[in-house]
Amino acid sequence: MMFTRQAPEYDDARLGYQRLDPHRPEVIFEVTSAAEIEEAVQYAVAHNHRIAVQGSGHGLTTGIDGGVLIATRRFNGVRVDATAKTAWVEAGATWRDVMTATAPYGLAPLSGSSPSVGAVAYTLGGGMGLMARKFGYAADHVHRIEVVTPDGVRRNAEDDPDLFWGLRGGGGNFGVVTGMEIALFDVPTLYGGSLYFDLAEYPNVVEAWRDWTRSVPDEVTSGVAMIPFPDIPQVPEPLRGKHIAQIQVAILANPQAIEPLRAIGQPVLDTVGDLPYVESGKIFAEPDNPDSYRSHNALLSDLDSQALRTLPKTAIIAIRHLGGALANEVDNAVGNRNASYSLIVLAPGSKDVDRSVFEPWRASTVGRFLNFSYANLTPAEIAEAYAPDDFARLVKLREQFDPDSRLAPNHEFRAQR
Repeated sequence: MMFTRQAPEYDDARLGYQRLDPHRPEVIFEVTSAAEIEEAVQYAVAHNHRIAVQGSGHGLTTGIDGGVLIATRRFNGVRVDATAKTAWVEAGATWRDVMTATAPYGLAPLSGSSPSVGAVAYTLGGGMGLMARKFGYAADHVHRIEVVTPDGVRRNAEDDPDLFWGLRGGGGNFGVVTGMEIALFDVPTLYGGSLYFDLAEYPNVVEAWRDWTRSVPDEVTSGVAMIPFPDIPQVPEPLRGKHIAQIQVAILANPQAIEPLRAIGQPVLDTVGDLPYVESGKIFAEPDNPDSYRSHNALLSDLDSQALRTLPKTAIIAIRHLGGALANEVDNAVGNRNASYSLIVLAPGSKDVDRSVFEPWRASTVGRFLNFSYANLTPAEIAEAYAPDDFARLVKLREQFDPDSRLAPNHEFRAQR
């Protein structure tokens, strides 16, 4: 279905989760099939329009002004092959769609912390999920990809090894993915949730979590968020008006591994317990309502105590523990596999993140992860997500498949001048 700016459906179709700088296209194609994606790209080619793609819209950095928006939210089917332990995921499916389809078989995808994030876009960017230390990046477990390249041709990406390599970790720079086949895992349940500590009472929570992560097995994936909760009725009473450290854990085996964290002290809220995997969104308990925000990310070799003490108390800070299977070498474009932690600074509203926050971390920074970078980055900053040779290869692929820069991805690969 095609909408112009005059159509009553226009605003609903163009708006995603991120509302800071939404798309303002000339035309919207709200697609329900791979054939309709192909038609939309061919329309853009015929009319010399740029193309943006939107599933859930969580990772949007800059909206297009004019051009064609391909909205995939209604193209969200999931087909499960329980014997092969795979799922074919259509372009607009969220992780909630995928988990709902796989749960009856006792299988789980390598989904992220928020069930409302688009599964395809998440995976194209690498995908650092709830079971990442055990199984690696979501992009490491993609078997097949169907994509419409910017010339309007639908292809099986695996027929071109370079294209298949680049799509798995290179984001939306090379075409509009119509669907992908992903591996599933025998994880019907896990032990997870969050421990919420008042930082005024336990100021060393983050260091205690860091020390704990240095010895946990790969079956444990975790993070910690430092959140200044406002004193308003919408916030749960135990958290209201407090600066909270939310330790988020997902444990696949040995639930006793959490005991050193409980020994820190008395949390104001404890949500950790046995969970069906389909309810794993409760672990991070991230907001589901559309909002405006910016964020920056750094991948780190370690968490220095002195640098930790410089983190501002007025921003939302999120740190994730990496390592384990994330460090495995896989033949795809995902970079910086040697990182031990991911640091994210999030600024809600219209203000950008104060980048001086990252200065104390310069010595331990090994790169960045683009899936956690919701901001306009320079070509040099984008390049920091990859090894130099890999980034040069990605730029070459971009020039090969989209020489006219028709696609408008969140982070565009260009040669540094």
